[in-house]
Amino acid sequence: MENYFNYFTEIEEHFQRRRGRIQLSPLDWALIETWKDAGIPLEAVLRGVDAAFDKYEQRPSRSQKVNSLAYCAQAVLVAAEEMKEAAVGAQSTDAQSNRPSGFPIAEICVFLRRNAEQLDAAKLPLARGIDAAPLARETANTLCEIATDLEATKTPPRLEDLERRLTVAEEKLLAVLLAATPDEQIVSVRAEADRELAPYRRKMPSAQIEQLLKQYVHKRLLEKYGLPRLSLFYM
Repeated sequence: MENYFNYFTEIEEHFQRRRGRIQLSPLDWALIETWKDAGIPLEAVLRGVDAAFDKYEQRPSRSQKVNSLAYCAQAVLVAAEEMKEAAVGAQSTDAQSNRPSGFPIAEICVFLRRNAEQLDAAKLPLARGIDAAPLARETANTLCEIATDLEATKTPPRLEDLERRLTVAEEKLLAVLLAATPDEQIVSVRAEADRELAPYRRKMPSAQIEQLLKQYVHKRLLEKYGLPRLSLFYM
């Protein structure tokens, strides 16, 4: 894959080719993010999806359709382990993560400034003496400063360095949102994730389930308050 930031869309399109045009759920997007965060190569995910569907299509009865990417979770982990053992793709992954961005600087700057505008416009919680708004404004200023620096230097940034800064900024925002949001709302969102995940629990290790629940809660919180995802994966 020419640009490893195609990770999300490539997985979505591949799953839809095998399943048919079905919209991915919030749980599916959270699962993709756990794979991305775990460093699972795109090729391993695509192989795992194919393996899961190949096995499904060999079943004598297919009365129940595959309605979630979570159905492929175990096969993806197996494919990732096989690739790791064979050392397939390790060199290309390292090279991609450290090479200069393939995105035009102007496109990155538009993305950063658009996110800054959303941060400035968001209505954020104020509870327990915790106000998320100042951090959102500070983050918006940081994004604008990064964009201005990129335009001034006209030097494409390294994806890994820029992504690290954006990840730290998003994690700080999430920490404040979690602290300021009432517990009952967090519990409700987690219960929602538990219900969606229930049919697939046997296909995932406990560590992955916990990470998936965490990502799901984070995704829902950002949606609730109208905040953007800062990662370049969402360009």
